[in-house]
Amino acid sequence: MSDFAIEIEGLTKEFDGFKLDNVSFRLEKGSVMGLVGQNGAGKTTIIRLIMNAIAKTSGSIRVFGMDNAENEVEVKKHIGYVSDDDYLVVTSNIKKYAKLFARMYENWDQALFEKYARQWELPPKKPFSTYSKGMKTKAMIALTLAHHPDILLLDEPTSGLDPVARIEVLDILRDIVSDGNTSVLFSTHITGDLDKIADYITILINGKVTESMAIDLIEDKYAVISGGMSGINEKAISRAVGVRRGAASYEALIERKDIPLFGNVDVRTPNIENLLTFSIWGHRSDTVDLDKEGENNG
Repeated sequence: MSDFAIEIEGLTKEFDGFKLDNVSFRLEKGSVMGLVGQNGAGKTTIIRLIMNAIAKTSGSIRVFGMDNAENEVEVKKHIGYVSDDDYLVVTSNIKKYAKLFARMYENWDQALFEKYARQWELPPKKPFSTYSKGMKTKAMIALTLAHHPDILLLDEPTSGLDPVARIEVLDILRDIVSDGNTSVLFSTHITGDLDKIADYITILINGKVTESMAIDLIEDKYAVISGGMSGINEKAISRAVGVRRGAASYEALIERKDIPLFGNVDVRTPNIENLLTFSIWGHRSDTVDLDKEGENNG
């Protein structure tokens, strides 16, 4: 069996008006990878392609060394999937779903399911029409975790949760991967969640991977610099990943090796949010105004 949970090479999917373009990355066994990008970047498309819910245009997807389409039945035995859009039939209830999942999955763990259901106060016999969005998300997570998947594909799983439930889910994910066998591909807009649990980050901008790396290497490779506009080096700044300019000052994400090119600037260590936002700004056709961004964020 492969040392990688997921291997994606040259993956392309063409739609009208959008193209997932030559995407490649690998998810190591027992690790958490954050998949981030702006709305419409292609994150959900990648997850749907891994699930073989849609057909790829070209490229390859391997799960534990198996082609995900040729070995679809076997591959899906290893995968647990939680989507931001719930699949729950509103007239049904979680007790009925648990019985269905128990028949579907050989590794179904009723005791574990009941533990999560009690912890999150999920009424077993009430129809899903009475559940809030957050409760529906918790229900899907409980059902997914209870069949002990080797790979978790999570598409914005915490977006509908309150802060306490988010922390609980992140703690559970941290515990699950601690055995070194379970792997997680975690698509989210909440980069703070990834700061807590991710080992790797893959950034998608307009259907293309702009970076895929270990979280620990971000501060070794990149730096955020800031300085006055009067001293900006336009030749050097053209090498930046992304820039925000104001009337008097600017901020930029650069490769750390380029720091000497910028002279007297302030330097700080970037986080995942910095890497994502500056990457997005670097691919905009317009100029990002630091002053206006500051007003909007304030």
